[in-house]
Amino acid sequence: MKYFTLLLFLISSTRLIAQIDSTSTTKEEEDYSIYENATFNDGQSKIYCNPKIFDLSPARFVSIAWDQQLPYDMKLSQIGNFPTDTTNVKPYETANANRTSGIRVFANIPVISSNKFLWQMGLNYWNMKYDFSDINTPLPDKSVINQLEKNGLTTMGLHSTAFKPLNAKQFILVQFAADLSGNYKLSDIQNLKFARYSGAILWGKRPNDRKQWAIGLSRTYRAGEPNIVPIIMYNWTSPTRKWGTEILFPARIHVRKNFNSRSLILAGYELEGQSYRMGGIPMMVNKELEIRRGELRFRLEFQRQIWGFIWGTMQAGYRYNYTFNADYTERDGSDFFRGFVGTQKYAMINELGGAAYFNLGIHLVSP
Repeated sequence: MKYFTLLLFLISSTRLIAQIDSTSTTKEEEDYSIYENATFNDGQSKIYCNPKIFDLSPARFVSIAWDQQLPYDMKLSQIGNFPTDTTNVKPYETANANRTSGIRVFANIPVISSNKFLWQMGLNYWNMKYDFSDINTPLPDKSVINQLEKNGLTTMGLHSTAFKPLNAKQFILVQFAADLSGNYKLSDIQNLKFARYSGAILWGKRPNDRKQWAIGLSRTYRAGEPNIVPIIMYNWTSPTRKWGTEILFPARIHVRKNFNSRSLILAGYELEGQSYRMGGIPMMVNKELEIRRGELRFRLEFQRQIWGFIWGTMQAGYRYNYTFNADYTERDGSDFFRGFVGTQKYAMINELGGAAYFNLGIHLVSP
């Protein structure tokens, strides 16, 4: 029955995506350069622009990676009881996180690939396990720290990305994602009503084989809670083809150095996160608790071809906590929008120390 629930989630999310005009967090506000294997002039009179430029980092069809953060401190306020001056939060729960680690799986499947329209669908799975020491909590069996150590945090979802060239230079890009995030295990998946949805739409131009830019709007959970932000994409390769940029601001900015056709390095940052429903915690109100996790990752990433279409990556950097606060949400699964101007109070004000981290991955890339 549990595995039937997992199958039902995948099927229902696929139907939802189909109702949103076939689009695709992260997902990513995805890697929008993943369509280079299509032909864009099939002998017809009209020519359509290519969605990729020279020397971008290889598009990944299947990825498996291990991610680990090194030690940091965690301080959590009492649920529903914290000072209005959030710069001086009195901790209710504290612990040292010795490490936070887990596997990340990502896959993309081409659905339609023609000169007039490209569409891919995929899935993602992230898991984070917490190992704590020096735990200090009044509720050793029902606390947030206890639940994090017991079950960790998991994200599982579907995403879809569509690229529509308008002519030889202009294009439209649409993305949609449905994610189920919380402190659940695959053997006991949480209710699908707690799924969270993200999306983006961009209009852009590709003036030549070395430059591509676009502007648009995104509804995203990258900063933990739902928000609507303008986005700018700018992919560029220098005339020497040794340097370039891969930018989807504000989600990520990278400068690229190409050593040769088999190896490159990226330097920059990425903002990643999601909203995690926390089960197993006693609540004083008839609400759900969701941790709004968002973190900035400043990093270097080295990519190299191993053999054929198999590439490996090594990533290292510093994780800065953007937010780990928590909100009350409704039992029916609905969320609310605070944005940049909302005055709703948080259910918890939490602090996480910064941490060094590393990520090792192996990827099947496109030809």
